[in-house]
Amino acid sequence: MEFNWILSIAIFLPILGGLTIAIFFSNNTARNFALFISTLELFICGYIFYIYQSSSGGIQLVDKISSWFPQEFFKVEYFLGVDGISTPLILLTGILGIVSIFASWNITLRTKEHYMWLLILQGAVIGVFSSLDLMLFFIFWELELIPMFFLISIWGTGRKEYSAMKFLIFTLLGSAFMLIGILLIYLSTGTFDMTKLPSEMASATLIIPASSIFLLTIIAFAVKLPVFPFHTWLPDAHTDAPTAASVMLAGVLLKMGGYGILRVSASMFPNQITEFAWLIGGLGVINIIYGAIVTLRQSDLKRLVAYSSISHMGFVLLGIAAISGPFGEIGLTGAALQMFTHGTITGLLFLTIGFIYERTHTRHIPDLGGLSLKMPLLTISILIAGLASLGLPGTSGFVSELTVFMGSFKAWTLFTSISVFGVVLAAGYILWMIQRSMFGPLPTRFNSLSDATWAELIPITILVISIISIGIYPSIISDMFSEGLKPITIAIEAIN
Repeated sequence: MEFNWILSIAIFLPILGGLTIAIFFSNNTARNFALFISTLELFICGYIFYIYQSSSGGIQLVDKISSWFPQEFFKVEYFLGVDGISTPLILLTGILGIVSIFASWNITLRTKEHYMWLLILQGAVIGVFSSLDLMLFFIFWELELIPMFFLISIWGTGRKEYSAMKFLIFTLLGSAFMLIGILLIYLSTGTFDMTKLPSEMASATLIIPASSIFLLTIIAFAVKLPVFPFHTWLPDAHTDAPTAASVMLAGVLLKMGGYGILRVSASMFPNQITEFAWLIGGLGVINIIYGAIVTLRQSDLKRLVAYSSISHMGFVLLGIAAISGPFGEIGLTGAALQMFTHGTITGLLFLTIGFIYERTHTRHIPDLGGLSLKMPLLTISILIAGLASLGLPGTSGFVSELTVFMGSFKAWTLFTSISVFGVVLAAGYILWMIQRSMFGPLPTRFNSLSDATWAELIPITILVISIISIGIYPSIISDMFSEGLKPITIAIEAIN
């Protein structure tokens, strides 16, 4: 047994806090307690980020109990730890966790249940990023589905039950492929230990070809990311989800897909990810261009940002595809950076759109206009998020996309050249959206609108600081990602 406690606390504090709200608190007091728990969780996640020693690298802050599961069935361990890949994503989860609580400030329907599911969701996602046992990873991966399903189906709008069920079915089907792959890995190696599996897989006699297991695992991650053509659940889920669920969905749940590709597919199957890099890069280009073109045709604010997320996740795929080229480490770092920066940028977009919707009761862009006259602070918020999304220098979006292009150009010149047009299209749909919704003449029915309150400015400020600080000083995150990705790049170099 080995315990540092901090990761276990980070996982189970929000889960136990959510259950405590459901059992002991009334609707009126649930909000304040949820805010207390999420604030404490943010400090814990920040502390994990602070004490992780990038210069030393490797797995740190280990919590491990080998006898946690009946060993006569499977050798499943309670094994937690972080490295340079997972530590920034845990910080991102802590940031968006408190943002989602503020985004729910005006919830009146079944209030304590809403906060309970938000906190459980946060704990489950941190469990995914912390797990170093493959079966424990899968358990937390599945646990995340339950709170997101209820958040969409109860507190959503429009076709909320349909969208929640579509999200559940798509993700469960993807998870079925992952479970088969995990069991095949275990039956071939006799371990779920993700720190041992890269070397074990290299020498093991596999039940089926490694390429088949690789494809089984990557399908689940492709659904979650999401990758074309498995993307159709995302626009519906985002459009009908409440603001807090959209923030968490875009901010960290999609990143579980990219994290899974790096942690499982790339780490354990270096030969196969190099072999299929052309396919990953090609799908990334399709995501970027297709997602951007479809985004241009959207008239609903949330649906527009949802499709833009599909486009931006294509940059993650393009960066991962660079793994086969001479600047693979730069490309992988760009992919990881894109996951973090997209989480804060899109989180700010969904948060601001949610605040606008609460005031105007519409997300239909032709029905809006002139909102900057009544809501200058919210206008600044959506401007910063929009400009970061299109990759304006000085924002985090520019840093991540530039790093992806630098890493991928040598390996996939054509793919990278085509993908650059995604940035041009992003400028088109972002500027078009902001101009039509925030500027121009103000409809008379919006004369009584008010600007952001203090409770709304707090999460906005947190996200803006993150976007600008990483845009100005990216090495605070990029160096940690680069260190965490070194084992993957070393393995790739060894086979080349």
